[in-house]
Parts: sequence; C-alpha cells; structure tokens
Amino acid sequence: MRADSLSQSVVELDLVGISVEYRLAPEHPFPAGLEDCYSALVWISKHAAELGIDLSRIITQGASAGGGLAAATALLARDRGGPAISNQILQCPMLDDRTSIGQELAETEDLPWGHVSNATGWSALLGGSAGGPSAPDYAVPARAVNLTGLPTTYIDVGQADIYRGEVIAFADRLASSGVLVEFHLWPGAWHGFDYVAPYAALSQLSNDTRHAFLARAVGLTS
Repeated sequence: MRADSLSQSVVELDLVGISVEYRLAPEHPFPAGLEDCYSALVWISKHAAELGIDLSRIITQGASAGGGLAAATALLARDRGGPAISNQILQCPMLDDRTSIGQELAETEDLPWGHVSNATGWSALLGGSAGGPSAPDYAVPARAVNLTGLPTTYIDVGQADIYRGEVIAFADRLASSGVLVEFHLWPGAWHGFDYVAPYAALSQLSNDTRHAFLARAVGLTS
C-alpha cells in the first residue's frame, strides 16, 4: 500500500474517515491538541447517524505524535465516560517525554528522527516540564498509572526507531492490564520508514498489516 495507506484503507473498506486538524505546539501547547481530538470524538458520536457511522465501531488512529494523541484520547474518553472507542491503531507512537533524558544525543542524529528532535518536540508541547519528574495528566500516555479498560490496540514500531523501548513497554503494560493487543516490531526500520520509503517491501508489509487489522476491527474479515 502507498504512503496514503489510511486514506486508501478508508476507500477500499468503505469506511467513514475523519481527520482532526488539531492545534499544534508550540503556538498551542498541551492540552490544546488533545482537547481538539476529544471534541472531535464527541462530535462524531453526536453526528454518527447522519454520517453513517456505527457507534460500536469507532476507531482512532495516529502516527508518531498523532499516535500519542490517539492513546491520550482513549485515556481521556475512558475517564470522562465519553464515547466508546472500539479499537485504536498506534503507529510508531510518541508516548514518553523521558525518552531523550540521559541519552547520547549524537548517537541517533543521523536518523530521520533522533533524540534532539524528540526533545524539541516534547519541549514545544510541555515547556519546561518535559522530561521532568512529573507531567500533566494525559499529556504523556506512558506515565498513565492505569491502562485498564482501554480499547483493543494495534501498535507497531521500527527496530531502529528511538521510540522502540517506550512502545514495547507500553504494549506490554496494555497486555498486562487485560487490553487485547496486536504488536509488531519492524526489523531494521527507523521512525517514519513507511512514509519516507512507501514502496519498499517492508513499508508495504507494515501498511498491509495495519489494513488487515482495520478490516477485522470493522467486521469485514475474521
């Protein structure tokens, strides 16, 4: 599948796809983007009938920072008693502001997304609290104490992605909390590999695997 694999999946599976244009940091730091995502979820739920959406099959998806927002939205919806999310697809998600702390920054700066870029991103979102002893509730999904009651989760990451450790740990915690998890570690892959090199065999495999999960999640395949 091509780099626009989500759009392609929406078309091929005859789904309703909604992209949230959430506000971006640093102009709009936390919690602006997350509240935008949650507001969109509430709006979708209220307008489900006219949009032709099955309320029992609302699926959220995000990649990188968007994956972190998708994970945080699921936590927020659970705790606010908001609209039910049946499945979430977290693609190489940005989950933990502590990833860059104590790292040798030069080690990964030849990658498309290294520790300096990561630290800059988290600082834009959280300011001076990024990487510190505490973070605002829902700002950092990896810091959430309770992961029970979250939706069935597809989560993946590349082997050479700086997020590998935090993603593996989050997937393990989800599974240990009773959440159904499908996890994939893509061998030798770096952050955003399937966007940068969409026609590579591994990129096509990763996109096809997510497509298959989405098809199962909406009941089109078993």
